[in-house]
Amino acid sequence: MSEIKVNKVSPRSGTYVSLNTVGMKNIIINGDMSIAQRGTSVTGITGSGYYTVDRFQIGSAGSSGGTFTMSQDTDVPTGQGFATSLKMDCTTADASLGSSDALRISQYIEGQNLQYLKKGTANAESTTLSFWVKSNKTGTYISELRDMDNARAISKSYTIDVADTWEKKTLTFAGDTSGAFDNDNSTSLRLANWLYAGTDYTSGTLQTSWGTLTATDRAVGQVNLADSTANDFYITGVQLEAGTTASDFEFLPVDVNLARCLRYCFVLGNTPTNGAINKYANVGTYYTATEFFPSVYYPVVMRATPSFTVVGATPAQAFTIYSANTGRTSTAVGADSISATNIGYVITTASATQGDGGVGAWNVGYYGIIEAEL
Repeated sequence: MSEIKVNKVSPRSGTYVSLNTVGMKNIIINGDMSIAQRGTSVTGITGSGYYTVDRFQIGSAGSSGGTFTMSQDTDVPTGQGFATSLKMDCTTADASLGSSDALRISQYIEGQNLQYLKKGTANAESTTLSFWVKSNKTGTYISELRDMDNARAISKSYTIDVADTWEKKTLTFAGDTSGAFDNDNSTSLRLANWLYAGTDYTSGTLQTSWGTLTATDRAVGQVNLADSTANDFYITGVQLEAGTTASDFEFLPVDVNLARCLRYCFVLGNTPTNGAINKYANVGTYYTATEFFPSVYYPVVMRATPSFTVVGATPAQAFTIYSANTGRTSTAVGADSISATNIGYVITTASATQGDGGVGAWNVGYYGIIEAEL
């Protein structure tokens, strides 16, 4: 079990995240579903994306399939220490899937965090996946590991035996002696828990040992969670670790868990779930009479240069700039410069005095998502 010893994160931003000395055996980040920066519920999901619980992506394929609500929920297994779970609720059914239809809950993992597994060598480590799951839809489900660097994969099945009852599942995957993970900050491994799959993924033989990715062998036997609007699916306590035994779930201090999530996503402004976070866009200056330039340093260094998206009814009106005792609503918002450590906004307003200082504040109902997801 490796250790991380970090005293401070983000000395430049003024926001310090204290990380204790913690054993990091779990490859999965936010496996207890406790961090949800983007919000706690999103409806009408039909396509791929990061929606609620941090680090867990909904992966979708095909042209049909059901519609789902994804949420962070408080329904959890009793007496196990969990406070939250990830819930998928079918709101529009599709009992007849198209051949290419698929839906998965996935997490992507950086190659540089996987080198100790020694994949692609004679000493490749086995890994064990454990998690708690609950659904009204009993039957066979598939968990898959996919090597994104070498187009290799392995799948294991598990069964939900009793409807609407929390059950713990444990799956062990043999080490792969072929194909090393790249030692960088890009995607090397994807864990996918399948929710439905068309015949393009189910018409072969389930690939229960590592081998070349074969589409028809990936999800053989998978139930269709989209066949009724009565269907739901809960999962929490997701842990992937080296070895052939599932240990107790590794609960991290909230500051450590949040800091790990912030490497991939930082939400700021008047957020729907967490209220005002870094609402004020720091001090800045009117570089021209109509362009105000503030900047924000992130709490942690992000994985890579991120993207920046403004969320709200009219994104161009996301800010009010207060300068010389006057508040001016923005008419355009963008990133003048953006890096793995900070963002410099360019915010356009009605005319002010060039050179005046001020502060920018996110308006109610608006927030920004800075993402460096895999």
